[in-house]
Amino acid sequence: MARVLLGVTGGIAAYKACELCRLLVKAGHEVTPVLTPDAERFVTAHTFEALARSEAPRDLYPHLVDADLLLIAPLSANTLAKLAHGLADNVLTQLGLAFRGPILAAPAMNVRMWEHPATRANAAALAERGIELLGPAEGELAEGEHGPGRMVEPEELFARAQELLGQTGRLAGKRVVVSAGGTREPIDLVRFVGNRSSGRMGVAVAAEARRRGADVTLVYANGAVPAPEGVDVVPAPTAADVGREMLARADADVVVMAAAVSDYRPGNPEDGKRPKDKEPWTITLEPTDDVLAELGRRKQNGQILVGFAAEGGADGLERARGKLANKNGNLFVYNDVSQPGVGFEAEDNEIVLLSARGERKIGRRSKEECAVAILDEVEALLGGD
Repeated sequence: MARVLLGVTGGIAAYKACELCRLLVKAGHEVTPVLTPDAERFVTAHTFEALARSEAPRDLYPHLVDADLLLIAPLSANTLAKLAHGLADNVLTQLGLAFRGPILAAPAMNVRMWEHPATRANAAALAERGIELLGPAEGELAEGEHGPGRMVEPEELFARAQELLGQTGRLAGKRVVVSAGGTREPIDLVRFVGNRSSGRMGVAVAAEARRRGADVTLVYANGAVPAPEGVDVVPAPTAADVGREMLARADADVVVMAAAVSDYRPGNPEDGKRPKDKEPWTITLEPTDDVLAELGRRKQNGQILVGFAAEGGADGLERARGKLANKNGNLFVYNDVSQPGVGFEAEDNEIVLLSARGERKIGRRSKEECAVAILDEVEALLGGD
């Protein structure tokens, strides 16, 4: 049994939190409801106290921060902003500052509020601090509009809470190796051939695998975002470095090649810095080794190999299908990097998951949410679903 703090904020979706509370209690968890004053305009604290068989606190008692999980559902735009900026004007926002365990939250608001740049910046700030946002889901909203803004269903939140509490999950105890970032191939002492990968997608996958109880190693190539806590980080700035470090760990239970590995490198890099002059500079590029293909050749029975296909143009998805067929991977993640606002250097992604189970499109959402979908698919493949 775990101790769960269930935060509820103001919004029509507060009624869904009643069912979430019931599911948590039924699973044997000790649930403490923590409502904001606005939440009680929709559902009273007495309702949650009856469901949780526990009185809602009126002050930030020290014992509250000893819980195993803080789950906020729904998370309104107002409370999301308060958490992002460190405001603490009620018991729930005080908990947001004091709590040191995992925090899972389900945003719910009008679609225009969710899509406002201020809200997206606040959500990104929480994600960077390790707070997991699940949703919002797309559908009809209370105001009659349609779009992303609905709170995800209680059953989905409950399942994710169970994973975070170590109650379920096929990745628990598994060895997972993830590559991330973009390689840089030296031209001379200061110049290089590289790409625009920030590493955000691979880092999100590593963080999600760690949250699911896996033993995670991150082979990191020149990333622009910090590595998640609780994972082993191995620097690998060049394609050769990524190949060496990934192949050294090729026996892991799950191998995820999310790094953007350069396909070519300069054939004869100069030792010093080439001085600028008026003469043309011709650089001959030679192909690098195909690390993913070699991992596919070495793949063992029961192992899951995940590749990424960052392609552009109308034929990109077809090329990704070819990679799935030719490189002996179990799962390929395709994203069209020619689309604005997704892929390289962006906080969002829009992907298609390709496996023997078929193809599944994941609409535009944060890379952290994409990581959840990717590892859900990995767990399904591990279980033979």
